[in-house]
Amino acid sequence: MKLLAIIVLNAGLIGLFVYLLKKKNLLSFMDGGKWWLTWLSIAIITLMDELTSVFYVAAESYLIVGLAAFVFIIATSLFVRFLSSRMVEIAHILEHHGIRGGGVYSFSYLVLGPTMSFIAVASIMVDYILTAAISTVAAVYNGASFFALPSYVLYGIMGLVVWFVATLNIIGIRENARFTYMIFIAAALVLMTLILSAIMSPSAGQLAQVGEGFHLTWTKLTGGGLFAGADFFIFGFAGVILAYSGIESVVQTAGLVKSWRDIRKAYIFLALTVGIATPLITMLVLTRTDINFAAHEDDLITYFGTVVNGQLFGYIVGGLASFTLIMAVNTAFVASSELLERVAHRYGFHWLIKTNKADSLYRIHIINATLFTVIIAITAGSQEMLAHMYAVGLVASFTINMGALVYYRYSEGSEEIPDYHTSRTGTFAIFLLLLACFGFIAFHKWQGFVLWAITVVTFLIIGFRVAKRRAPEIEQFRKTDSPMELLFRIAESNEGEPFHLYFRRQQDTAPIVPDRNTAHITFYSPRSGSPPKFAENHFLFPIFRESLTRRLVSLITLLQYDFADRKLVFHLGWPTSSWVDRFSTGVMVYAVMRLPRRFPKYNFLIEYFGPEHKFGDVKSLEKV
Repeated sequence: MKLLAIIVLNAGLIGLFVYLLKKKNLLSFMDGGKWWLTWLSIAIITLMDELTSVFYVAAESYLIVGLAAFVFIIATSLFVRFLSSRMVEIAHILEHHGIRGGGVYSFSYLVLGPTMSFIAVASIMVDYILTAAISTVAAVYNGASFFALPSYVLYGIMGLVVWFVATLNIIGIRENARFTYMIFIAAALVLMTLILSAIMSPSAGQLAQVGEGFHLTWTKLTGGGLFAGADFFIFGFAGVILAYSGIESVVQTAGLVKSWRDIRKAYIFLALTVGIATPLITMLVLTRTDINFAAHEDDLITYFGTVVNGQLFGYIVGGLASFTLIMAVNTAFVASSELLERVAHRYGFHWLIKTNKADSLYRIHIINATLFTVIIAITAGSQEMLAHMYAVGLVASFTINMGALVYYRYSEGSEEIPDYHTSRTGTFAIFLLLLACFGFIAFHKWQGFVLWAITVVTFLIIGFRVAKRRAPEIEQFRKTDSPMELLFRIAESNEGEPFHLYFRRQQDTAPIVPDRNTAHITFYSPRSGSPPKFAENHFLFPIFRESLTRRLVSLITLLQYDFADRKLVFHLGWPTSSWVDRFSTGVMVYAVMRLPRRFPKYNFLIEYFGPEHKFGDVKSLEKV
């Protein structure tokens, strides 16, 4: 009966995949003279990265949380779906600002500035380093689980795996979407067979173990009071979050697809595939009563395949585990090189991103391979220690992402991203949970925190020194106007008439009519680039390390010093967003309303013009 069910399942899956392969533009397409990947391509690339965690996180989470691990993995899967909706929002925001790809680094740089972006780079690099290290260790242990090899041979194989993948990248061989799709087909066939076999061949008392897992979790959450329950919840959540490493990869690859809508489709696909498969496989294996988990920490899923379908199937699962985990090592090489290339290009370190004849970033790959090998050597190939270290960087990058999104949404509102935005309150709750988990992991897994902290401090020291001389904002400052140019403009106007100053948003593209007695002013952040000038009486002033309100007040104070007796009229746009939707606008309006008391000789107008005559609005008085 089980054999027949397996045959029917695999025949159905093969038929589905053959049908999909016949579809045109399934994985990529040409548009506007450029090849784009489809949402399915980037979803599968991320799925293969995320799916590898199944082969090591089940055992590691069981050692930390016990039987409750599978319950927390189910709950965390639901949480990650909410988290991924925020990733879609980040992709939408980046696209709105003309930024494609870069993920947490690009977003933290846009919203929080260079300092936090360097912390984000450090966190992501820790993730990539440990992705490669833990995937290498898991690949070797799973592949060698049926052979009695001495430890020094295993360590040697680990080093060979790292440098073999590095060599492939150096000579220019990378995975492509179609090849990854073929591996996805093989993984789907094997893992679906594993799931079906485990369901049809349960161990004695397994169903009771499932109930015991839920009962144990509920008892610990509610039996010891509010604080004890919250502590256990954070403990369990932090212990299993590693199961969903890789979900940020979709945002990192946003530059390969045409629109943020493809990012959204990719996350929906991940929710319906790995979002269900990971909790289900974990529950099926951790509730078995015929497995010694302590004896199979390094090859639990491979041994699980042997238990439910025999040794031959165990070989197949072990081979799949090794192959997909090695692909995860390759993903770490490619992703980390692209991240460092983006940083090096931004700050002008062209020597680091010099390519060879195969157009490969060989210097970065050599540096990465060295780091991966050193980490494996330091941890002596301990999967448990690597998992603890990995969790710190992973949660740190998630926390920075959500913190930046909370800041952006409460400062910029929803009007700039009307097509897709999520609840600010929900995002803030996610941020608090991730922050609590980061604190817990940093305290209890201090080795990982030390690695993360060293990496962060190193990047900050280098970053501060580099940013002083190479920051891209320096070039943007050169494109701005001097306040003296505005003073000359006022001085050359008709003294007998009032001089009008209109404040415009950076995104405003309405034409400006040249007039001797008017000036249009745009405040902007150099991080988002300088906006175009629309007329000779249009002035661009940067905002750097100060609030926009202070920038406005300092400008008016300067004008008051030189034109104390001149009639100046300041035109500020009418706020069209709600105070709740745009918290900072409420604060801004309050500050603007105090300007007449501070500068009683001048006129201040808060007015609204229709779309065809829009000179500016209060949103221009905002950190862009």
